[in-house]
Amino acid sequence: MKSYKLNNQNLAKFKDQVAVPTYDRSQVKTGIVHVGIGGFHRAHQALYTEQLLHNPSVNQWGICGVALLDFDQKIYNTLKEQDGLYTLVVKELDGTFTKRIIGSIVECLFAPEDPSKVIEKMASPDVKIITLTITEGGYNYNEATGEFNFENPQIQSDIENPQAPKTIFGYLTQALKLRKERGLPGITIQSCDNIQGNGHMTQKMLLSYVKVAAPELVSWIESNVSFPNSMVDRITPATAPSDIVDLKETSGIEDAWPVVCEPFKQWVIEDDFATERPAWETVGAQFAKDVVPYEKMKLSLLNAGHSVLGILGSLLGYNTIDEVVHNPNISTFLKGYMDEEVTPTLGTLEGVDLEVYKQSLIERFGNSNIKDQLDRICSESSAKIPIFMLPTVQAQLKDKALVKRAAFVLAAWAVYSIGTDEKGKELVIKDALKSTLHTKAQVAQKNPTAFLDIETVFGTLKESAVFVQAYKEAYENITTHGVEKCVIEINNTL
Repeated sequence: MKSYKLNNQNLAKFKDQVAVPTYDRSQVKTGIVHVGIGGFHRAHQALYTEQLLHNPSVNQWGICGVALLDFDQKIYNTLKEQDGLYTLVVKELDGTFTKRIIGSIVECLFAPEDPSKVIEKMASPDVKIITLTITEGGYNYNEATGEFNFENPQIQSDIENPQAPKTIFGYLTQALKLRKERGLPGITIQSCDNIQGNGHMTQKMLLSYVKVAAPELVSWIESNVSFPNSMVDRITPATAPSDIVDLKETSGIEDAWPVVCEPFKQWVIEDDFATERPAWETVGAQFAKDVVPYEKMKLSLLNAGHSVLGILGSLLGYNTIDEVVHNPNISTFLKGYMDEEVTPTLGTLEGVDLEVYKQSLIERFGNSNIKDQLDRICSESSAKIPIFMLPTVQAQLKDKALVKRAAFVLAAWAVYSIGTDEKGKELVIKDALKSTLHTKAQVAQKNPTAFLDIETVFGTLKESAVFVQAYKEAYENITTHGVEKCVIEINNTL
């Protein structure tokens, strides 16, 4: 099959092979600035917006994608060369692939190249919403104190050099300052990250920064900016080189960075927007008065489930999530964790059948076409664990309930952080706290609780005698018998 580079000029060549944008992209105005144009955004929010733009009466909700960090230059260059176009490949459970080209990203900016251009775009009167996928660690939140981390050197740089920011907080502050000075209406800042109460978190962290960096702006933000919570859900593994080759060979599309994902998707949004908003509910999103219960369910079950499988599976030498969940001992352990330690903390969820949801997670994790790499799942665990697992642990401790499986996973994480699996193979660990984790993990070989001394991750967890006892027992069992024997024992006794 003859292939062509993906760009505006060649778009019509693909319409017989895959679904393509049928609207005039040149007539779409930018109404949304999105920071963090990675795979998840392109499999989720950009898709919902793409579906919306196919309505002939909607052309004001195009997306300007912002690559915020130096690390993001590759995705910026790719999308720029492809006129913002990319291919979304949905890997169905039956092994078939559903493909479509997405055109909702109509502009791309690289923040380190020209910070003022990004600030001006955020301050544009046409822009009504700024959305974020900056990862859990991007919110600069200290787990031990519950407050904004002003010790971060990049934050200090932003305060000293406000016109050349490096963090999202510096950019938002400068853009909001311009909107205020120019008498523009307020704006909505919408997090799409895996944080419970992500809107509340965004508001708290931004206002903490602004009180120091631009205190005269605080009251304007409080009156004119909204921060809706949202729950986002779609498993989106990293794109593999084989995905690029397969797309070219089967569809003739030369796409340097397509996105692959599972068929399931969900987006629950708090209906709290400062001005206009897209009618995302017409294309499958759900607006609700209170999103927090849905977020808690998803973070505590799906995201924590990923961490459980990722950490235990990595130590056992597996490479992908589907391999791990097809180990019956590990899947039984995960089901026990979800049923006995997470479910009691969730309360009543209107319109949700938890048993059905939990079973669907096992099926989704087991999608052998997705091949979600464990090193991706375990990346930045120091930012994920406090959000995905520790609230469950604290709730269970408060109720004097079971924490044995959670303690086992955290003990396994301490062993994982040494840097090798049970066969002695080196693990690929990607974490902002990698050196701290490794140092504490080495000390933990003689004093297991040393790993819990990392306050920015564990907060005051080490003060719980009940948890520490369960953790120490798990650590000693893992290092003596290995993960799988311990898991079997837990499955048979709890």
